[in-house]
Amino acid sequence: MQYWLFKTEPDAFSIDDLKNKSTQIEHWDGIRNYQARNFLRDQVKSGDLVFIYHSSCKSVGIVGLAEVVKEGYPDHTQFDPESKYYDPKSPPENPRWVMVDIKFKQKFSKLLSLKQIKAMDDITEIGLVKKGHRLSIMPVHKQEFELLLLRCEG
Repeated sequence: MQYWLFKTEPDAFSIDDLKNKSTQIEHWDGIRNYQARNFLRDQVKSGDLVFIYHSSCKSVGIVGLAEVVKEGYPDHTQFDPESKYYDPKSPPENPRWVMVDIKFKQKFSKLLSLKQIKAMDDITEIGLVKKGHRLSIMPVHKQEFELLLLRCEG
């Protein structure tokens, strides 16, 4: 099992949106960064756990937990001219972009803020605390995942 952090803007899609889906499963689409795409395509696997992180909002931080239930497959939005994620250079026979499906597991009772995360002495490897790491999909080492989860559930 691997561990991940997926960033989302809560006004576009929030942990509550995932929780309130009838199946509590949703595809994670719209990734248009090659490194993040490579994570989704090559490394994110069914059963992996994912922190859901709200970004670009007043209170940024980890808000919940999800599980990957379907591994990378073509992101249909790249072929839709009406979608903001449309990519006219992505051929259907060789799609450029992928998505995964995630299932809601838990909404934390309080947000673990970026400021709190940066103040944790044992959290040094996650991209959130490193300069220049702005990916929307990032791996989390098992030890750091466990420490962050303890703080989120505590």
